[in-house]
Amino acid sequence: MASLSIGIAFGNTVRTIPRISTRRSKISCEWDPKGILGPAQTGHIARLEFKRRIERDSEAKEAFQKQLREERERRAALRESRVVPDTSAELIEYFLDTEAQEIEFEIARLRGRLTDEFFAQIRLEIGQIRFAVTKTAEDEDRLIELESLQKALEEGIEAYDKMQKELMTATNSLTKILTSTDIKATLLDMVEKNEINRSLLTLLDENIANAYRGNQKEAGDYMEKVRASVLKYLTV
Repeated sequence: MASLSIGIAFGNTVRTIPRISTRRSKISCEWDPKGILGPAQTGHIARLEFKRRIERDSEAKEAFQKQLREERERRAALRESRVVPDTSAELIEYFLDTEAQEIEFEIARLRGRLTDEFFAQIRLEIGQIRFAVTKTAEDEDRLIELESLQKALEEGIEAYDKMQKELMTATNSLTKILTSTDIKATLLDMVEKNEINRSLLTLLDENIANAYRGNQKEAGDYMEKVRASVLKYLTV
């Protein structure tokens, strides 16, 4: 998705940094509404225990972040390693072997392959098992798997297509706003046409984040102001 960006020139500003006193201060933290830190304690032993507790929390946080990174890397490697088959029958097996959290990604990647022909193949296999004279336990399991897959894909495709349509509308709306010479009038016109929605706000948030990541602070700040205006009309 291409992000929209706007370059705006501002004069340089200088912020003075207040002098920080080097005098040691006593710090007291009493905000602990859930009692995570336990009752307030004093003394050398209590301070050591507090320090150890913070260190344990930091280690747990780092371990969690490491776990998230490893999971992202694992999923990226898995996506790279999978080979998309050519036939509809093989594609059914491909989806049956797909992890649940990867279904949305695979639907987006293979939307063009999820055609009437593909679903006809699923219905064919379901019918063959359902109307068979005799069925084994493996057949019953297979039937459940195919019916679950059919439902998951149909619902996933419906959600994906709706999202793509909303995204296209939101992209056009955002372009209209960012290129307008009278944003207020443009927003009022869009309100009348029911073009202000959550998809527009989400797309705007993505562009703001991309602007800041790309060191385009002026554009990010400008879109923050636009976002505030959009949000006001969204809640009307």
